[in-house]
Amino acid sequence: MPGAASEPFWREGEVIEAVPPAYLVGIDRAIGAVCRHLIDEVVPESVVPLGTLPVNVLGSFALALVTFAGAGTDVLLLVGTGACGSFATFSSFSVAIVDLWTDGRRGFSVGYAAANLLGTLAAIGAAWVSQRGHAVMTRR
Repeated sequence: MPGAASEPFWREGEVIEAVPPAYLVGIDRAIGAVCRHLIDEVVPESVVPLGTLPVNVLGSFALALVTFAGAGTDVLLLVGTGACGSFATFSSFSVAIVDLWTDGRRGFSVGYAAANLLGTLAAIGAAWVSQRGHAVMTRR
């Protein structure tokens, strides 16, 4: 059995993956979830669930930034699937929209949906502009 006292864990010539993809995703999912919780603690309760809006906008910005930067698979797993996957949340957003609608606050429901959509699109646009600016500056 590899790793046992009588046999070495690694043999010369073998390629060992630095960090398995599941660990990359799992570690950053924990980090993303903690960050999400902290934002929920800081953002006050109101008529609409405001905590979901900033995490969706920030998560979209972070994912777009690493994507437009041309990040490799490991970074996309770490940041995208891991941290952003547990930080930003479509499911909480969807539940909030349905709850607002069924509670008769249809105007808030539509406004909240529009704010999330426009906020995330603006964040993606800002990441794109940021990366284009960085690319222009590094070519000079």
